[in-house]
Amino acid sequence: MSRLYIPNHYRSVLDLQQTELAIKYFKDYFQRALSSELHLRRVTAPLFVLQGTGLNDNLNGVEQPVTFAIKDMGGVKAEVVHSLAKWKRMTLGDYGFEPGFGLYTDMNAIRADEELDNLHSLYVDQWDWEMVITREQRTLSFLKKVVCRIYAAIRRSEYALYEMYPALQPRLPEQIHFIHSEELLQLYPNLSPKQRENEIVKKYGAVFIIGIGGKLSNGEKHDGRSPDYDDWTTDNEDGYKGLNGDIMVWNPILEQAFELSSMGVRVDKDALLRQLKLENAEDRLQLEFHKRLVEGSLPLTLGGGIGQSRLCMLMLRKAHVGEIQASIWPADMRQKCAEAGIQLL
Repeated sequence: MSRLYIPNHYRSVLDLQQTELAIKYFKDYFQRALSSELHLRRVTAPLFVLQGTGLNDNLNGVEQPVTFAIKDMGGVKAEVVHSLAKWKRMTLGDYGFEPGFGLYTDMNAIRADEELDNLHSLYVDQWDWEMVITREQRTLSFLKKVVCRIYAAIRRSEYALYEMYPALQPRLPEQIHFIHSEELLQLYPNLSPKQRENEIVKKYGAVFIIGIGGKLSNGEKHDGRSPDYDDWTTDNEDGYKGLNGDIMVWNPILEQAFELSSMGVRVDKDALLRQLKLENAEDRLQLEFHKRLVEGSLPLTLGGGIGQSRLCMLMLRKAHVGEIQASIWPADMRQKCAEAGIQLL
């Protein structure tokens, strides 16, 4: 309960019925806008994958996936996905996508180890997307172009929602600001990573923080990242390491930086071997996904995930993700939210 934040004098702009209608309208509009911006085709994705294939996302390396035994397959174990970072890349290769085109899908996950608060739920829903790129496009400049196109889709969808619900006036800034996590550390050396995010995002309104996963000059990471999907060790044009990052915007209701998307250029063979060694995870090279990547049968890609409930929460001016999605919450959290006028679904 200490993680629950109750805004002063909170009142939802939309009632429950309006909220459900607005969620549907916004999701439909945004995924069309995203698909158009990045040339993405919608595909069907799995809710679970077989254990031991290396397809599941390891996130920060400590979260345990929900597992179950498949009775009709002799008790073989399956895992509910954490995300589809690796599955998407294999699918692009298997479907024969050409550079400049990609896919997106509805990713639904269960993260049983999540600490529940205004932003974090046991249930995770996001648009997972991935596009095939060329060797020449494995650059920071190309990553920034893609970030700007995603941000343009977000702002266009924000305005479309405003046309339908005039009380939801657009407030995102016109441009998104770029900064490397090392530069951010130099700006605010005495603050924690989350405090640094709050300072920079409050200043600019929308920020893409580059270089997530590697150690900074103080010997610490800005945040954790699995070593086998995003490339966070390759030198970029700005003189730092990393070809990945997070899209963050300022949330005035919660008065904090608000992460909408994690994305990046995916590892090639060299980056994979380098990062697995750094994280003492070279045993993963025996898994199917990693074998295919090393042998060169997977395409070079760029991809990420965009939180569906997170984005709707921001656009609909909600104080708790439970106002957007139906999930399980502690009884005392439900009571506190009800007393504050926060209606959890």
